[in-house]
Amino acid sequence: MAASNTSTIQTRLETLIALARLLDRIEASGKAVGAEQYRSVVLRLSEALAQDIPAPALDAILAAHPAASEVYENLNYERSGLSRSSLERSIATEMLAGQVLARAKVA
Repeated sequence: MAASNTSTIQTRLETLIALARLLDRIEASGKAVGAEQYRSVVLRLSEALAQDIPAPALDAILAAHPAASEVYENLNYERSGLSRSSLERSIATEMLAGQVLARAKVA
């Protein structure tokens, strides 16, 4: 039973890493990617991030893959906010969101 559980976790980790790498490549490529293709990658990555992954492995993957880390933050924003982003980036994001909301309220 333990071997089966280990192989399941290994499969989840391999899938998560592959999707994280793919999203990083898409983000860094500078080439236009179809919206549906991008959405598909992010959806599959979101599903992989929702799986039971050991915390140390998840932390290592997210530290190595910034785009996956952003997806993770967005999925867990209600619970943990922008906990994976640097403080400066978190503050800038919060300020920008406030400005957008203020402009939307005026319009």
